[in-house]
Amino acid sequence: MAVRGCSSSLTRGFHRNMLMAKVVPYLSAGHSKARLYSIYTTTTFDPNEEKFDKILIANRGEIACRVMKTCREMGIKSVAIYSEADAQSLHVEMADEAVCVGPPPTGESYNKMENVMKAIKQTGAQAVHPGYGFLSENKDFAKMLEQEGVAFIGPDTLALQAMGDKIESKQLANNAKVNTIPGYDGVLKDEEEAVKMANQIGYPVMLKASAGGGGKGMRIAWNDAETREGFRLSTDEAASSFGDSRLLIEKFIDNPRHIEIQVLCDRHGNSLYLNERECSIQRRNQKVIEEAPSTFIDPDTRSAMGEQAVALANAVDYVSAGTVEFLVDSQRNFYFLEMNTRLQVEHPITECITGVDIVQEMIRIAKGHPLKLKQSDIPINGWSVECRVYAENPYKNFGLPSVGRLYRYQEPSYLPNVRVDSGIREGSEISIYYDSMISKLITYGKDRPEALQKMSRALDEYVIKGVKHNISLLQDVLGHEKFISGDISTNFLPEHYPDGFKGYQLQKDEKSNLLAVACCVHLKQEQKSRAFLNQTSLMPSVPRLSQASFVIISDGVHHKATINETAFGYEIHVGDSNIMVDKNWSLSQNNPSLLGLNHTPQVMQEDVSHILISLVDPIALISVDGTEYSMKVITAEASRLQSLMPEKVAADLSGEVHAPMPGKLHALQVQVGQQVGEGQEVCVVEAMKMLNSLHAGKSGKVKKIFFKVGDNVSEEEVILEID
Repeated sequence: MAVRGCSSSLTRGFHRNMLMAKVVPYLSAGHSKARLYSIYTTTTFDPNEEKFDKILIANRGEIACRVMKTCREMGIKSVAIYSEADAQSLHVEMADEAVCVGPPPTGESYNKMENVMKAIKQTGAQAVHPGYGFLSENKDFAKMLEQEGVAFIGPDTLALQAMGDKIESKQLANNAKVNTIPGYDGVLKDEEEAVKMANQIGYPVMLKASAGGGGKGMRIAWNDAETREGFRLSTDEAASSFGDSRLLIEKFIDNPRHIEIQVLCDRHGNSLYLNERECSIQRRNQKVIEEAPSTFIDPDTRSAMGEQAVALANAVDYVSAGTVEFLVDSQRNFYFLEMNTRLQVEHPITECITGVDIVQEMIRIAKGHPLKLKQSDIPINGWSVECRVYAENPYKNFGLPSVGRLYRYQEPSYLPNVRVDSGIREGSEISIYYDSMISKLITYGKDRPEALQKMSRALDEYVIKGVKHNISLLQDVLGHEKFISGDISTNFLPEHYPDGFKGYQLQKDEKSNLLAVACCVHLKQEQKSRAFLNQTSLMPSVPRLSQASFVIISDGVHHKATINETAFGYEIHVGDSNIMVDKNWSLSQNNPSLLGLNHTPQVMQEDVSHILISLVDPIALISVDGTEYSMKVITAEASRLQSLMPEKVAADLSGEVHAPMPGKLHALQVQVGQQVGEGQEVCVVEAMKMLNSLHAGKSGKVKKIFFKVGDNVSEEEVILEID
C-alpha cells in the first residue's frame, strides 16, 4: 500500500518557511468505494449546480475523511493538512493533495493559522471546511479567510463571535425568548469572584469556558474549594484548547438529559431544524453514546425546542449547519446550554433518520445556494444510534486515554445498516497530542430495539489490539435495563456504576463456560505442539490427551477441571457444570461450539454476543462483550506447588503519585521537602487537551520529584514520592 506522507525527496522535518505538499490518488489499495460512500443519506447532488473546485479540510482523523467522502461525491477535489505525527494517516492518503503544517503539537500545526493559510494559498483551495475542534469556531480564522477571498464552510464571523462566546450567546438567547439556565452573565475575574457568584447562585454550579466546547474547560463544583480548583483548571484548559481563558458560571441542573437540535440555515432566509439527538450518556462532560430521535421527547416538545433553536439562529443571521444544545429536566422543561457553530461529532445519526447529507448542505450553502428542503420535508425515519469507540481504559474514571500503535485493527464495516466513520487503520498511532477517538460506529434500524441490536452485534465485530478501548463499557451500557427502557440522564454512568466500571459481570454458568473454553484452548494448543514432528518443545503437561485434569486460575481463584475426549467432542467438568465443546473446533475459530450433554447447541450469550480468544501461552485471553478475562491453565501438581509458595505482601504505594495516563506534566503544586495533606492537589497532567488534577494519597513530606513541568510522562510512571 502506498504510504502518504512527506515525499522522500523532501526532508521529513518541518521547515519554518516552507510547507510540503504532495499530490496522490484519492483511492488506494484496500480502500474500496463501498467504504468511502457508506454515508446512509438520500440527498442527491445536482451536477449542473455551480460548485467549488477544491476544498481544504482544516482538520484530521475521521472528520477529515468524512468531509472528503462528500467532496468526492460532489466532484470536488480535497486538500488535507497534517502534522508530522500524522504523515501516514488515512486522511492524508484519501485526499487529492496533502500539506504538512508543522510538528505534532496542535499549537504548532492544526491550530497555527498562518501555517494553514500558507497551505490554502499553496494549493489554491477556494474554500475551507474546518470540521470540529481546532479552528472550527475561531472567528479570527474565519476573518482571515474572508480577507483572502476564501469561503469558510460555516457561519459568518459575527455569528461565530456571538454564538462562540457563551456569555454573549446566553444574552442573545434571553433576547430571543429562548429558555436559559439561571447564572451570572459576566466574565469571572478570579477565584474569589467565582466563589462569590457560586454562593449567590447556589450550589451546585457549573464553571465553563466562554469559548469552545467538547467538554473542555468545564467543571462542576459543589462547594467553595471545588469552585477554586475548578476555576484554575478550567481557565488553563480553556486557554490551552481555545486560546481564550474566560469563564462563566451558572446553576448546574442535576440529573438532566442532554438533548440537542440540529439546524440548517442558508443566505436566502431559509431556516429549518432536523429534529433532535439524545446525548445524555457522557463521561467528563463528553458524549459517549448518542441516538436520534430521543425516547423522551414528544411531538409538542420537539416543535417547541426546534422553534426556539431556529429563533436563536435567526437572531444572529446564522448560515450553515449548527447545533443548539439544551438541558431537559424530568418535566420536559428545557434550557439553552450553548450553540455549536460547526459540524457535530454525532451528525451521522441525524443523517440516518432524515436522509440529509449535512456536509453536502454546508458546502452548498457556503457556495450561496438555497436549501432545497422545507421544514415539512424533514422526516423521522427509523432510529439511529452512535457509539464513540475511544482508545482509553474504561476501568479508570470511565475512560482515561490510552496511547500506542494499532497492530491489529478490524472494523465491522460491511454489516447491513452499519456505518463506521474513522480516520485510522491497522498500524495507525494513537498519540498523546490528539483526541483519543478510534472511530464512530453508527447503526440504523426501523426502530430503537433493532438499532440497538445491530449496534451490539457491530461492537462485537471490532478487533482492536495495541491500545485499550472502551467497547466493554459501551456494550454494558447498551445492555443495561435502564438504558434499554430509555430511563437515562447525564448522570447515568456515576449513578449506575458508583464504584466505577468493572467490566461485564459473568453469571455462574457463563463463568463455567469460559473456564471450559480456556481448558479446551490449552488442550488444543498441546495437541498442536505434539503433532509438530511428533513431539513438544515444552515439558509435557498432559500425559494422556484423551483424559486429563487441569487447574484454571481466574481472578486469583483456582478452579479444578477434568477433560474427557468422546466421539462427540470434549466433555469438560468444571465445578458442578458439564460442558461439551465441539471436537471439530480449531484454534483459528473465535467461537467454539459449546454443546449440552444431550449434544444440543449451548451458546455463551443470546443472539449477538460472541467471544474472542487470543493466546499468550499458558494464558488464554477470552473476551466477552468487550471485557477481557485472563485464564491461566496449569496442571494439578503445579497448582499444589503454587499453594506452598509464600504469599506476596503488596507494597504500600499510597505515597507515590502515578500518572493515570500518558501525557505531559502541566503543573507542579509542591516542591521537595514540602508538607502535604491527604487529598491535597500536588500536580496536574495534561493529556489529549484535558487537564487532570492529581492528589496526595496520604499526608507527609514530599521526598522526591522525578519530573519537571513540560516533561512527558507514561501511564503509571511515578511523578513524585511522599514520605
